[in-house]
Amino acid sequence: MVRALSTKNLFDKKYKTFGLDGLWAQAMGEPTRNGIWTIYGKEKHGKTWFTLKVADLLSEFERVLYISAEEGVDKTFVDAVKRAGIKVGKSRLSYLEYLPIDELEARLDRRKSPNVIVFDNCTIYADDFKGGILRRLLYKYPDKLFIYVAHEEKNEPSNALGRLAKKLSKIIIRVQGLTAFISGRCPGGTISIDEQKSQLFWGTIENE
Repeated sequence: MVRALSTKNLFDKKYKTFGLDGLWAQAMGEPTRNGIWTIYGKEKHGKTWFTLKVADLLSEFERVLYISAEEGVDKTFVDAVKRAGIKVGKSRLSYLEYLPIDELEARLDRRKSPNVIVFDNCTIYADDFKGGILRRLLYKYPDKLFIYVAHEEKNEPSNALGRLAKKLSKIIIRVQGLTAFISGRCPGGTISIDEQKSQLFWGTIENE
């Protein structure tokens, strides 16, 4: 039987968080390094670019595995990684093409396995996650963060997997028109994206 916590026990609990700063901290606060985040948006609005920037950021704290299930690791994806400004030598950030769930779990069961896993995207993984797989991963690996990337339809993730991920997410990011709208269990905010300069700006980008 699970023992209930007293208020003191609750307040004494320690949490491992991402020590973000600058614009990221303003929008996301100090999120814990586990659970679910969702990033979604329409095609050609900067969703992949922004997701890569998030993966790059989190690799400063944890090993990150980016599963490029839709694009694979062909030239278009490599170009996107370059546009995101990710440098050679990021030893904590690795990439794979589509990976079946059983093979992913075998990797996650190893010592020194990645603690942040990005699924890009929910459309490719829709069948793999039938039968409660999302919740199984969440409960089996309580110290890992799973980021689900989804296409958008009618202002929401386009399939059941994406919608469930959004419902359970601590941080929700909707990318529209090269702007990321951040909400969820965090301060929230808006980050505008300038792909040409490979930088992030708070608020509106002004023409120089």
